[in-house]
Amino acid sequence: MTVKWKPVIMGLFLVVLVGALLSGPLMSNVEHPEYVVIEKYKTIELRDYAPRIIAQVSVSGPREDSISTGFRQLADYIFGNNSPKAAVLERETISQNGKTSKNQKIAMTAPVEQSLIDDTWVINFTMPSEYALETLPNPNNVAVKLSEIPSQSFIAIQFSGMNSASNINKYEKKLRAFTAENNIRIQKNPIYAFYNPPWTLPMLRRNEVMFRIDNN
Repeated sequence: MTVKWKPVIMGLFLVVLVGALLSGPLMSNVEHPEYVVIEKYKTIELRDYAPRIIAQVSVSGPREDSISTGFRQLADYIFGNNSPKAAVLERETISQNGKTSKNQKIAMTAPVEQSLIDDTWVINFTMPSEYALETLPNPNNVAVKLSEIPSQSFIAIQFSGMNSASNINKYEKKLRAFTAENNIRIQKNPIYAFYNPPWTLPMLRRNEVMFRIDNN
């Protein structure tokens, strides 16, 4: 390699490096579920969540495989594998080619949430706040279910790094210990929330373990 090419190659390397550093946060700059932080203890927050609509699927198998499968099914729905409801279809305008749109793309949101119910992993996205259950298109895949979630209270701990089993277990134990020490009653099933695309550098990732607070 000649000396004159070294600055060019170094410049290209820096461009790629900066792109890798920024792509994760920029790609994650999407709508998140609406919540209010009630109390905060370092990386632990007590939150009140507003009502929301979710699209969810249930998948059996190992956690890593299940979230990958579930994500693909949910992404397939929001990217257009859906059918508008009859009331919405009636209000649609005719496109330039004289045909009515048969599907609808829905904006991506974050995080992807995952929880274990009995022996099945449940994976869900929160739908954009502009939609009501009556205006969301119907999934063509019967595995995708839409449902309304009322306002809820959660306690969450945030961490960076990979969403590996060891990392998740570490912070889940910390959160369980905190709730026990502070007499906070929680429901038994944790929720794992992942905010960034898989190519995001580990140090820039936002991951969370959450428990719904039992107010009964």
